[in-house]
Amino acid sequence: MDTLYGCDAFTPSDIARRVSELGVAKTRIPLLSLVMLGMLAGAFIGLGAIFNVVVLSDASMPIGARRVVGGMVFSLGLFLVLVAGAELFTGNNLLAMAWAERKVTTGAVLRNWAIVCTANFAGALGLAGLVFLSGHPANDGGAVAATYMKLAAAKTALPWTKAFFSGVMCNVLVCTAVWVALAGHSVTDKLLAIVLPIAAFVAAGFEHSIANMYIIPLGMMLAWDAGQPVQLAGLWHNLVPVIAGNLVGGSVLVALVYHVIYVRPRKVQAGANEAGAASPAAPGTAAPVAGDYASEPAGHR
Repeated sequence: MDTLYGCDAFTPSDIARRVSELGVAKTRIPLLSLVMLGMLAGAFIGLGAIFNVVVLSDASMPIGARRVVGGMVFSLGLFLVLVAGAELFTGNNLLAMAWAERKVTTGAVLRNWAIVCTANFAGALGLAGLVFLSGHPANDGGAVAATYMKLAAAKTALPWTKAFFSGVMCNVLVCTAVWVALAGHSVTDKLLAIVLPIAAFVAAGFEHSIANMYIIPLGMMLAWDAGQPVQLAGLWHNLVPVIAGNLVGGSVLVALVYHVIYVRPRKVQAGANEAGAASPAAPGTAAPVAGDYASEPAGHR
């Protein structure tokens, strides 16, 4: 299958192996390190959101251009996560691949997701507080603050169904960005790999739970400072379905799909080879050979 999709980078089956190995390693990170790396990831995604909101606040640009350019600069967050090193809940949904291979337990995966998601929230909320105190939202005649409040109001008003499926679509693109970044050999490769998938989800207006952990609280702080009423319940009204949607999009529609495509056939072929080695071939027949063209999934012939 690699001959179909190979290039001057790690092949898709190589990526599948790397994702699985990383999944095992991530479940073994010590608690303190995991919490701190999670907080960094929440802050990094918030930094990308700062960049994004600055672009969105520029009314001189057409709305389409603002969305696309804002999405491209938002990729700063995932770039920092992948290169500087951090643990991001949405990216860690790819742990489902190691779980599907039975390399990690269900408990280990759920523990990682719970700790990382909570730490991401702490990092994003901490950054929101710092940005609020810095006076940054007052830039551009208060247009930045107005954009934060507008975004927060729109996100907290989303119906659960829309928030859930928007979260699904978002993390399909985020986890695909992580997947293709793992194909790269250099920092430049990783940057180029993630920009378009991340720009696509931001431009489309899909919901990223960790970005929302920064944008919504900051919008609420600014609304409170302006004397406007604030409903804290709106934060959870958004985060609960979006987190669930992100989880489904990343773990099911990316990790498990690629497991079925690249990992499961390899394991089935390995099992067939072991069975063939244990049972002598009938006279006049040849034992199956790993990598035979016939062993490829029908959809890839």
